[in-house]
Amino acid sequence: MGLVTNPAAVLRRCGILLPMPTPPGGLEVPLWRAIAVYRVAALGYACVVVLRDLHRYDHPLAAWPVLAAMAGWTATTAYAYARPTWRGWPLLLADLGVVLGILLLSPWVVGRATLAAGVPALAVAWLGGPVLAWAVSGGRRRGVVAALVLGAGDLLVRGWITPSALNGAVLLLLAGVVVGHVARLAVTAGERLQRAVEIEAASRERERLARDIHDSVLQVLALVQRRGAHLDGEAGELARLAGEQEAALRTLIATGPPAPRPSSVPSAGRPSSAPPAARSSSDPSVRDLRDLLRRFAGPTVSLAAPATPVPLPAHAAKEVTAAVAAALDNVARHADGRAWVLLEDEGALVRVSIRDAGPGIPAGRLDEAAAQGRLGVAQSIRGRLADLGGTTTITSVPGEGTEIELVLPRP
Repeated sequence: MGLVTNPAAVLRRCGILLPMPTPPGGLEVPLWRAIAVYRVAALGYACVVVLRDLHRYDHPLAAWPVLAAMAGWTATTAYAYARPTWRGWPLLLADLGVVLGILLLSPWVVGRATLAAGVPALAVAWLGGPVLAWAVSGGRRRGVVAALVLGAGDLLVRGWITPSALNGAVLLLLAGVVVGHVARLAVTAGERLQRAVEIEAASRERERLARDIHDSVLQVLALVQRRGAHLDGEAGELARLAGEQEAALRTLIATGPPAPRPSSVPSAGRPSSAPPAARSSSDPSVRDLRDLLRRFAGPTVSLAAPATPVPLPAHAAKEVTAAVAAALDNVARHADGRAWVLLEDEGALVRVSIRDAGPGIPAGRLDEAAAQGRLGVAQSIRGRLADLGGTTTITSVPGEGTEIELVLPRP
């Protein structure tokens, strides 16, 4: 059973809801910014070409209002495309229409004879802006449509097919295909990244809940089953039901041992709605690990600790304490309850060793227990240390006891 942190995401995966649009700051944003930069650069190049060939135009004075319109539309599109909610069909069609209209003015401003002599049209490279915008907004197909429309307009303006005009149309077509393909790759990568983040968050929350359940509910159910197994009547029936519920709950939350990875997870306890990383990083308090481990000392548990404090971040100290509690619980269950706990502060490392004189752990028993849903070692001990960036070493010899060594690097 996986914890669903985002029901809308599940509905989208099942096809019930449409995919969410790319949020601001997504992987498409750099492409829209690149289009704005391209338009400005292409406008500058068009101005240089117009100034160079102005003396050859049939109506040179008309070129200035056209350049002003091109500059105004460049600023308008840079502002409009920067807003995700405006990147719809009205803006895309208006962009294509404005550029196509400026392109169709070229025969009158420049003159057909001048165009036939090889002088570029007014828009020059600036007419590639809508092709790029259509490609980014809808992929290769939209890019090809815009390229075909503007390419056909360029050929219509010239009146006949020339090598230069044909090369321009082919370049527009290639730009639409390539940029559209890159845009779709960016969208797909963003969706996969979002899915991976959701799955990781759900997995981390499941591991945390599994540890909490093991440290509370499962231990209580197991205790009720052990204490009442030999009783008759309703007490024995209650113990049997507790045993069944313990087995069912272990099966429900059973997962493999987590792979060691340095990261931060929420502290054991009540679930919280805040993100795990945010909760752990926002708690600057420091705890002395000695004080937390002293509660375990008693007639059957000997604690040896340094004379000076062993400071750790509060979250890390609580997780290490919970891991030690899980280890001592195993000692109480499977050994005679006698254990020795050694706390060492090595500066860069904090080391906690738990030693017992019980029967030891047979080879393969830990993997078998994890497969059966018994998560004492897999989650409550190894999982906690792995989430803190530490390691867990278990040394056991049948008949000679077990030693569990917890090593945590100090931040």
